[in-house]
Amino acid sequence: MKPLKSLVMMGLGVLFATVGLKGFLLPNGFLDGGITGISLLINRLTGIDLSILIFGLNLPFFILGAKQISRGFAIRTALAVLTLALMVHFFRFPQITQDKLLISIFGGFFLGSGIGLAMRGGGVIDGTEVLALNLSRRTSLTVGDVLAFFNIVLFSISALVTDIETALYSILTYVAASKSVDFWISGIEEYIGVTVISKKADEIRQAVIHELQRAVTVYKGQGGFGSSGIRENEIRILYSVVTRLEVHQLTTTIERIDPSAFVVQQPVNETRGGMIKKRPLHPH
Repeated sequence: MKPLKSLVMMGLGVLFATVGLKGFLLPNGFLDGGITGISLLINRLTGIDLSILIFGLNLPFFILGAKQISRGFAIRTALAVLTLALMVHFFRFPQITQDKLLISIFGGFFLGSGIGLAMRGGGVIDGTEVLALNLSRRTSLTVGDVLAFFNIVLFSISALVTDIETALYSILTYVAASKSVDFWISGIEEYIGVTVISKKADEIRQAVIHELQRAVTVYKGQGGFGSSGIRENEIRILYSVVTRLEVHQLTTTIERIDPSAFVVQQPVNETRGGMIKKRPLHPH
């Protein structure tokens, strides 16, 4: 992904998230899931500035993201979260509605769209998914399992310290946000299968293994009709499965080595065995 396109995506993500927080959730005391939901809950109970909470609670995940994914990912995430915190603090936005159902649905939509757009730009504005990715690699749990457990605990605490009605509406907000995230990143799958056909297959394979520390399967195939006409020669086809947070890094690496490479991405509904749960050092 081009740096400008990545910047635009993350900028729009921050803007959408700000509208969701300032225009819907914050004025009405509603919550969401993840680190954003914890920040909103603490803000409601203690009065601590929400911008400080958003940046402070996400801080450990910048470090975790640098270790688990890449330093570039961590830098993009830190800048996006910092920008969101500043906009939440300085941006003035009128309360759009007091209807609780509309607040839940559209607050979740804008916040989820912000998260999804930020992910399309190669970063995140909520560290929960980075934590879920880390735990999934250390345990038998999937990313979805970790996120579900995290948010069940959060909303249970919310029901105890606030009131049941707010907790129920907050769950609706979280559902709307989750569906919005799924829409913007084109699918609810945690993993993406990437197929690469390139004249520089060996260079790409080495980069994916050694730079990204991801596994690669090499298939032998035969060319058909391509941009240069009929090709009967044998070709090498690369296939790798990565998390949706790592797709940006992988495609950027491929584009750097061979801008004309043919790349196909497809959702993976389920993975079993192999070396998906941990960082592999050798191709499977």
